[in-house]
Amino acid sequence: MSESNFIDYVKIFCRSGNGGAGSAHLHRDRLNPKGGPDGGDGGRGGHVVIEATSRRWTLLHLKYERHILAGDGESGGASLRTGASGRDRVIEVPPGTVVRDAETGEMLCEVTTDGERHILFAGGRGGQGNDHFKNATHQTPRFAQPGEPGREGWVVLELKMLADVGLVGFPNAGKSTLLSVVSKARPAIADYPFTTLVPQLGIVPYRDGDSFAMADIPGIIEGAHEGRGLGLRFLRHIERNAVLLFMVPADAPDIREAWRVLLHEVEAYNPELLDKDRLLAVSKCDLLDAELQQALREELAGTPCVFFSSVTGQGIPELKDALWRLLNRN
Repeated sequence: MSESNFIDYVKIFCRSGNGGAGSAHLHRDRLNPKGGPDGGDGGRGGHVVIEATSRRWTLLHLKYERHILAGDGESGGASLRTGASGRDRVIEVPPGTVVRDAETGEMLCEVTTDGERHILFAGGRGGQGNDHFKNATHQTPRFAQPGEPGREGWVVLELKMLADVGLVGFPNAGKSTLLSVVSKARPAIADYPFTTLVPQLGIVPYRDGDSFAMADIPGIIEGAHEGRGLGLRFLRHIERNAVLLFMVPADAPDIREAWRVLLHEVEAYNPELLDKDRLLAVSKCDLLDAELQQALREELAGTPCVFFSSVTGQGIPELKDALWRLLNRN
């Protein structure tokens, strides 16, 4: 998918339908010139509904339809006929979408599974016809209820990518290369920072037909939680991951310091993210000889870590095993 087509944040205006007015009709025919009230109820206004569907991968389709308007209910009619309900508007979104009030930031709902539905703005109720208001002392009411107005407002839709494992690291840490090696995903790969501009998702095959989903997000830089670089825009994607795989390249000046900075950025964005299972992966270990690798392992003693190389394949099976154990230890 083209990077320009990956839209994970949109702001749209929604309005549910007005309820139809009740009818104040009085029955009249040749045999009964002064019949009683027979006005029907108005129809319900259409709802604005959000629905998760696996057919959608991004919010691109909403970029070009910023106003979602449901239909109004029809008025009631004679002979107690109820007006037709207004047409509902269903907003299809990918699983993992969160809906917030655009003014307050309050979360209105989230959809995480295929087919899950929520009513964002309920349509107005239809008004009652005059038949409801007749009684012993007032047998021919000539009034009926108007329909209730619909609701409207601006909402923000945010897509948080659903994956079992989220890759977290600085630009050029080798995250995209790893994803291309262990899955059929084909992210852009180049020897310069910020090659990855949108999240990438791949399915990693494991043993006996098992598999798990891995997501690569754009690289984090120091200060990402404050909006520097691409961090704030994409850090939300790792909120849905069960395991966080922190990647630091073997040629980093100080692996332990890089690991500390990554943890700090994630914690500053959302402290609850550090409650997730996590693993440190030292990439590009083909640049190191056995002696240097052993020295680094001793330096990182006490920190769960795996050394691997996407180029030579060294450590890839061990990395998969470690991730699988974390995903299935409960």
